[in-house]
Amino acid sequence: MDAQQRSLAETCQTAAETGAMAFPEILAALAGGGFEGYLVDYRARTTTYYLETGEAHAVPLPDHGAVAAAFDAATVAAAVREAQAGGPGYTYPGFSRKVTAAGCAGYLTTLSGRRVVYFGRTGETHVETFPT
Repeated sequence: MDAQQRSLAETCQTAAETGAMAFPEILAALAGGGFEGYLVDYRARTTTYYLETGEAHAVPLPDHGAVAAAFDAATVAAAVREAQAGGPGYTYPGFSRKVTAAGCAGYLTTLSGRRVVYFGRTGETHVETFPT
């Protein structure tokens, strides 16, 4: 992974945290940079960005709160709907606090698979496909 790709991953992470870019914009930027997807790990506080070549770059993630023991897929789905609506009060840090409180330990975003897989501490999952 070259310096420009590492910088792009870091820029996308910052843009998500600050609201400078919306989710579709981040996906487009990453796809344009040769990325295949990324993994958010709330417990390790990292987001790892993966290139199609298999190379990876981990970027620190701020602490968004403890991950609850029980996974509540309905609450995770509701947080996703709120994020998709993009209302005036939406923020990525707020979304992250909601899903960690609902037991989401992290999520895998795959550009080629056009989906996000949210997972709990004991392997429960909730899958969201990208809107068309």
